[in-house]
Amino acid sequence: MRTFFVFFLLAVTAHAFSQNVSKKNRRQITELLTQQEKCWNKGNIDGYMAYYWNSDSLKFVTKNGITKGWSKTLENYKKHYPDKASMGTLVFEEIVLEKMNRKTIFVIGKWTLNRISDSVGGRFSLICKKISGTWKIVIDHTS
Repeated sequence: MRTFFVFFLLAVTAHAFSQNVSKKNRRQITELLTQQEKCWNKGNIDGYMAYYWNSDSLKFVTKNGITKGWSKTLENYKKHYPDKASMGTLVFEEIVLEKMNRKTIFVIGKWTLNRISDSVGGRFSLICKKISGTWKIVIDHTS
C-alpha cells in the first residue's frame, strides 16, 4: 500500500508540473517575442524594452553579472547598441514554453544577431509573468 501511495503521489506531482501552456498564452508569448524582434530590427530599443517589466525588480542575467532594474537594463542596451548597424537583425528560434503556474511561463530559445560585420548568438531563458493582464519579461538570462 505504501508503494502505491508513493507512486500515486509522484504521478500527481508529475502531472501538475507538466501542464501545457494554453493556446491563448502561447499565442500571447509568441507575439511578445515577435514584437520584440520587430522593434529591435527597426532600431527601436525603447519599443523592445516595452515587453520587459518596468520595475526595479527586473533582472537581466549575462556572463558579466546581473543587472537589476528596467532603467539600468535600458541604459545597458543603449550603451552596447548605440546605432542600427550595431543592432543588426535579431532572430528568435527554437522557442519552448513551460507553464510554471497560472501567471508564470518559463521560455527558452535561441537568439541570433546578424550584422554586416559578423553574426553572434546564443541561448536565452525568460520568466514571463502576467502583470495587470499583460505578459511581461521579469527575468531574462541571455548567454
